[in-house]
Amino acid sequence: MDMHAGQLTVSPEMVRALVDAQFPEWRDLPVSSVDSRGTVHAIFRIGDRFAARFPLEPGEAGAKRAELEAEAAAARELLGRTRFRTPEPIALGEPGAGYPLPWSVQTWVPGVVVDGLGESAAFAGDLAEFIRGVRTIDTRGRTFSGTGRGGVLRSHDAWMETCFEHSEQLLDVALLRRTWRAMRELPRGSAGDVMTHGDLIPSNLLMSGGRLTGVIDIGGLGPADPALDLVAAWHLFDAEPRQVFRAELGCGSLEWERGRAWAFQQAMGLVWYYAESNPSMSSLGRRTLDRVLAEA
Repeated sequence: MDMHAGQLTVSPEMVRALVDAQFPEWRDLPVSSVDSRGTVHAIFRIGDRFAARFPLEPGEAGAKRAELEAEAAAARELLGRTRFRTPEPIALGEPGAGYPLPWSVQTWVPGVVVDGLGESAAFAGDLAEFIRGVRTIDTRGRTFSGTGRGGVLRSHDAWMETCFEHSEQLLDVALLRRTWRAMRELPRGSAGDVMTHGDLIPSNLLMSGGRLTGVIDIGGLGPADPALDLVAAWHLFDAEPRQVFRAELGCGSLEWERGRAWAFQQAMGLVWYYAESNPSMSSLGRRTLDRVLAEA
């Protein structure tokens, strides 16, 4: 089942044709699809070293190219800034072979997608280390762009109302409305924007031997509320490792509560939007909401 209206179809045969036509130096490399939990791109491996990423949602080619170029710039900015592996941009592909949009090629980041690490204090420490490393990147005077998560909580009221309306048959919406009414009033405080990954959900984190080894989907890297990357505390961890994560980052009460609010905002959209098309993502939203509410 498609996750998005008008979702684009990308087949291995299509990718093979695009690679052969646009990157003939890779003609001898096998192409294989990746069973990804992602919701934005279809992922294909090209040989052992590369990953091709194809936007799934339709759009205007020029706008998509600008998004991919911005993502490549973010990848270059993050590359080598922490000890954890992140993708290196390699190339941009053009529409063709029945696929209507530009697409990108990055280095393949090895590892297993994170799952079931709710009780791992060691992993919580690893992720806190990654966030500290991202925060050391100079914003160069940049501030939050004004779109998406990472600015003013109450600017998301309209989206949250959409989520509440679609969740009536799925969740205790009365309780969730009351929770949001309190969260949306949390002040920003005096902390300025810092660099953030912007989407630290389990499917963007890779592990080996129970430890963090890599972080992917880095197109959202940019300046934002320091609390934004704290969403991982509720997406990933049960109570005790969550407190390890907090202590490693030295979070005060206001920053922590704002992180909890950003996790709530993200989780509300996951539950209903992916209820049928991506059950694992919907389940992540439910689990996050349970943790957020339990900490109230």
